[in-house]
Amino acid sequence: MQATDVYLLIVRVIVGGTMVIHGWNHAFGGGRIAGTAGWFAGLGLRPGRVHAWASVVTEIGCGAALTVGFLTPLAAGGLFGTMVVAGVIEHRSHGFFVFRNGYEYVLMIAVVLAATAIGGGGRACVDYAVGFRLSAATGLAACLVIGIGGAAILLGLCWRPRQQNAAVSGRAEPSGATAAATKGEV
Repeated sequence: MQATDVYLLIVRVIVGGTMVIHGWNHAFGGGRIAGTAGWFAGLGLRPGRVHAWASVVTEIGCGAALTVGFLTPLAAGGLFGTMVVAGVIEHRSHGFFVFRNGYEYVLMIAVVLAATAIGGGGRACVDYAVGFRLSAATGLAACLVIGIGGAAILLGLCWRPRQQNAAVSGRAEPSGATAAATKGEV
C-alpha cells in the first residue's frame, strides 16, 4: 500500500464509522426513532417518521459502504446529501462556527466526502478487490449529483419550516417531550 491508500483507509473508516454511529443513535439512542422523527418534524421535514428512517438507512448504509470502500463515490454522495440537508435546515442560519450550531462541522464532512469521492477507496477496499474504479472527475460528479440532487429533491418536496418558531427563537427546535427524548432524557 502507498501513503494515499493509508490516507483513504483512515478517512473512510473514521468518517464512515462516525456516520454509522450517528445513524445508529438516530434509531436507538435517547429518543429512538420517535424522538428523531419529532425533532425532524420540528425542523420542518414532513413526515418526520419517514425522514427519521431515511436518515437511519442512509447514514448506516452509506456509512458502512464508505467504511469498507464499497461503491465509494456513491456512498460518499449519499452522506454528502445528508450534510447538505443538515446544513440547510439547521446549521446555515446560525453562521459558520460549530460552537454556535453553525455549518462548520457539516461543511468539513462534506468536503472530506467530496475529496474521498475523487480519490476513490484506495487499494484497501472492496472497490479495489472487485475492480470498481471511477475517474476523479466522474467520482466527484457522482458524489455531487447524488448529494446535491438528492438533497434538493428532498428539500423541495418535504421541507416545510415553521416560520413562527424560526421568527421567535431563530431556530425551529423540538419542544416538550420531543426535546427531552432527542436529548436522551426520557
